[in-house]
Amino acid sequence: MAAEGQAPTAGDYITHHLKHFQNIDQKGIADFSVINWDSVFWSAAMGLATIFVLWLGARKATAGVPGRFQGFIEMLVEQVDTQARGIVHNANSRRLVAPVALTVFVWIFFMNAMDLLPVDLLPSLWTQAYAAAGHDPHHAYMRVVPTADLSITLGMSVSVLLLVLFYNIKIKGVGGWIKELFTAPFHGHGIAAIALAPANLFLNIVEFGARTISHGMRLWGNMYAGELVFLLIALMGMAGLASLGGAFLWVGQVLAGTVWAIFHILIITLQAFIFMMLTLVYIGQAHESH
Repeated sequence: MAAEGQAPTAGDYITHHLKHFQNIDQKGIADFSVINWDSVFWSAAMGLATIFVLWLGARKATAGVPGRFQGFIEMLVEQVDTQARGIVHNANSRRLVAPVALTVFVWIFFMNAMDLLPVDLLPSLWTQAYAAAGHDPHHAYMRVVPTADLSITLGMSVSVLLLVLFYNIKIKGVGGWIKELFTAPFHGHGIAAIALAPANLFLNIVEFGARTISHGMRLWGNMYAGELVFLLIALMGMAGLASLGGAFLWVGQVLAGTVWAIFHILIITLQAFIFMMLTLVYIGQAHESH
């Protein structure tokens, strides 16, 4: 941030908002300063919110005419189940995969929706609490959109990779999956199969790695860009308050922020849906032989 007594510049403002709250205590053998504690906290909080909402939907389920909330939950469950049936054809697998897909969708939607809060609301409250605890408020960093943190989205995509590997082994067996790693996508017989084995293994490893990285980076890139747009819109209001004729900029911030927030509702829903669908697709592919 800017020096004490000086107004922050646009660069200071954006830089401060894009820094994570991290553990900078490097005592002991392990250095945990690389952990973004704000992302861990808000992702866990949204995970608990997801569990609560789904539990509440199950608790309120009745055989009679459903209310609005129950009707919405039932519609959501039915839509996810329909997608799972069309992609994962193994009924036993769907008993786990469909609930996982539903949880992924709701969880990511909640994490994405944190972007709709005013950009300075929670960080300002955190700064006040941090200062009240006797710490330097200039180091009170707080980012509240977990999916704008690449470590969170890659962590989720790696979790999907582990599920993919699990179903590859479960459906095809250890031997069958290892054989597939060395014999697909280029099939051969005899000496040709032996010659193609290293290339097949390399391509399969690259495929698993590329899918996992792109799976996480797609969500992160969209949410990080959305967060930047909200910060730039907020700067319009700051410039308006700092200038004599800034009323137009302040009104522009309100209008632009409202329009972008409405449009962003579509983005956060679409990104949650895409991540869920790719999860189903990758798990569905693990059930197929090549």
